[in-house]
Amino acid sequence: MRDVMTKSMARNIFYGGSLFFILIFVGLSVHSHLYIVNHSTDVNTLDDSVARGKRIWEDNACINCHTILGEGAYFAPEVGNVMTRWGVLEDPEGAFEALKGWMDAMPTGIEGRRQMPNFGLSDDEYRDLTNFLIWTDKIDAQDWPPNDAG
Repeated sequence: MRDVMTKSMARNIFYGGSLFFILIFVGLSVHSHLYIVNHSTDVNTLDDSVARGKRIWEDNACINCHTILGEGAYFAPEVGNVMTRWGVLEDPEGAFEALKGWMDAMPTGIEGRRQMPNFGLSDDEYRDLTNFLIWTDKIDAQDWPPNDAG
């Protein structure tokens, strides 16, 4: 082996390494896309109510306090699994009542406690937000959040 690297040797290492990592990147991108399409969400259950619920989530900037599937702020609890934590995942009417009751009771006025604003949502908006949170709870998040408390 030579003690000195020539220009052609350096060029070959650069092009070979670049090609190798580009192929790795493309392969992992394809794998991620196929995994998400086949395992992550059930698009058959994505209806207009879920879409309106997501719009309510966005319009009220819920992500500024809450996390959903690990994304967002850490001021308030994770809501990606809130319907499971409340035990109402398979009961849409119970989920609606639980969410509406919780949000209507806010802010509680307890001194020194983090408070959620009352957004004054209508029953239809609560139902849409409930459907969005139920849909989100059913996403295969690969065991996220790591504990039941979110």
